[in-house]
Amino acid sequence: MISVLVVEDEEITAEANRIYVERIPGFEVAGVVRSGGEALRFLRATPVDLILLDLYLPDMHGLEVIRAVRAAGLLCDVIAITSARDLAMVRSAVSLGISQYLLKPFTFTALHEKLERYARFRQDAGQIIGQGDVDRVLGTLRGTSRLPKGMQQDTLDAVAAELGAAEEGMSAQALGTATGMSRVTARRYLEYLVEIGSAVRLPRYGGVGRPELLYRMTPRS
Repeated sequence: MISVLVVEDEEITAEANRIYVERIPGFEVAGVVRSGGEALRFLRATPVDLILLDLYLPDMHGLEVIRAVRAAGLLCDVIAITSARDLAMVRSAVSLGISQYLLKPFTFTALHEKLERYARFRQDAGQIIGQGDVDRVLGTLRGTSRLPKGMQQDTLDAVAAELGAAEEGMSAQALGTATGMSRVTARRYLEYLVEIGSAVRLPRYGGVGRPELLYRMTPRS
């Protein structure tokens, strides 16, 4: 089993991330902490394979946590989770050896894909013989998304976030207006969320004619 430490200061998000990780075969949550200091104390006592690390913590920045982890000689890998879309931040994270970078808000599908790649990376890393094997292993870790052709993960995450904030649900037209995309494109993303079980369709009956379709995110469980 791959042991994971969840580092997230927001209680609801931390619990959601814990549930997400434990839904994925081969992974177990070793602990959940709410600050950088707690994370460092936990890691000194209980080594883990992977840290799921929010970068904006109440006592220190996540990059400081990683610097302290590296200085202590701890060899755990890190997936950084943040809402920051700053290229300099990404470069700093990469320079500190962060394995992957996941932007908030994200779907279970996005995290699942990251962790699945990480598991394959760990498995393949023990079979390196030559340069081709190195390239293959790194490609596994940093591979492209498996979303349908023409769809982007950032857009999917934005759609999921917008939909998740609409308690009564949203139509494709309303979502398109809110996100700046066409109704057809919005519906494609909405239908994909339905397909993977992250959203449901809700017919809304009003005037004469066919009922309008609303979409709503399925509750986390």
